[in-house]
Amino acid sequence: MRQGQTKMAGPEKIRTVITGVGVVSPVGIGVDRFWSSLIEGRTGIGYLTAFSADELPSRLAAEVTDFEPTNYLRDRKFLKVMSREVQLGVSSATLAMQDSVLSPGLIDPTRLGVVYGAGRMSTSPQEIVEAVSGLDVLDDDEYYTRWGEDSVGKITPLWLLRQLPNMPACHISIDHDARGPNNTITSRDSSALLALAEAVRVIERNAADAMIVGACGSNISAIDIAKLSLYENLSRRKEHPELACRPFDLDRDGTVVGEGAASFVVERYEHAIARGAEIYAEVVGFGSGSDGKGYNNGSGGRGIVHSIRAALRRAEIQPTEIGHINAHGKSTQRDDLVEARAYHAVFGSYAKTIPVVALKSFFGNFDAGSGAVELAGTLLSLKHGMIPPTLNYEYPDPRCQLNVTYGTASALSGLTALSVNRTNVGQSAAAILRAL
Repeated sequence: MRQGQTKMAGPEKIRTVITGVGVVSPVGIGVDRFWSSLIEGRTGIGYLTAFSADELPSRLAAEVTDFEPTNYLRDRKFLKVMSREVQLGVSSATLAMQDSVLSPGLIDPTRLGVVYGAGRMSTSPQEIVEAVSGLDVLDDDEYYTRWGEDSVGKITPLWLLRQLPNMPACHISIDHDARGPNNTITSRDSSALLALAEAVRVIERNAADAMIVGACGSNISAIDIAKLSLYENLSRRKEHPELACRPFDLDRDGTVVGEGAASFVVERYEHAIARGAEIYAEVVGFGSGSDGKGYNNGSGGRGIVHSIRAALRRAEIQPTEIGHINAHGKSTQRDDLVEARAYHAVFGSYAKTIPVVALKSFFGNFDAGSGAVELAGTLLSLKHGMIPPTLNYEYPDPRCQLNVTYGTASALSGLTALSVNRTNVGQSAAAILRAL
């Protein structure tokens, strides 16, 4: 800079905060029940009850057992075009909006948007049984002719709407008259954190004052369980299902299917302050990455490493300033080991000290939705100043060497938290939140 010149001030940084949280989970509906289950160590994992699991490879699941969607939907007639996942997601968004007290009239509808995460939305054989009945005894040529001429017409025209991953964002925007930017993220386990990042970017470019964010998922179907058993490690424990999901424990033998959703209201800081909103935390950093090509990249969790480092750069903080990690903690031998290696790559010796909680030990894994419910746990930890225990952490895996929380809830040692998620093919996301 030349003598006599003054440095031009850059644009003022736009801050984003979370003002509403809504949870529909196997350990509670609503933030109060959800949080009390985490703090008191109440699991949502048990034997599958929705249908017979006698012929399935795994009989365990984390189900939402006390859920009545009509309590949260604008009109019960919409149930016929909503899969289970959509019902969970839309309901959690209603709870988040109620929690934020962002009622009509407090925001311009064109300045309220939605970005939502979704994964697989499987159909069930029962939905098309009438269409396919009688076709199994036909030869190939007659089969295809009869299918096209007779069977297709027996499938309700609205059938496909139940399975489309953009439906949660669609219904949520209609329910809350959110006319602003609208998007759907379909990156499986990492979807919730990617949706959060996209919502922050929307607010930063002044396209909205507030965004409804979240993700939903359900693997509670016979098809999903059978399919996941082919390429995922599902726990085969037959006794004591509450002990099955054991992130970072030496005796872990696989994850457990589940279902649930969580939603959040993300707001521009000044907008939240002006209306007197209660703030859970500020979103100070986020990042994403993928393992890429090669065994070494995958086994080392390079996607997680890139995600966390990007989040730290955006937050402008050092790794040692992170107070605790809300881990992906899938409870498979490979995934937990890969995740632990990534933490050691980022944090060095601090990886053995920083508290790590793995909430899938409470409610299993349900694709995009589990990451959202874990993020809700992070926000509530910051709000209450407590870290829940990780269930079933009895025999620490010496290959992981992490400071996993267990036993009872413990006090926070810092006001900044890191939440991490990763898909089974290495797509990763991280978010850093700070209590105000």
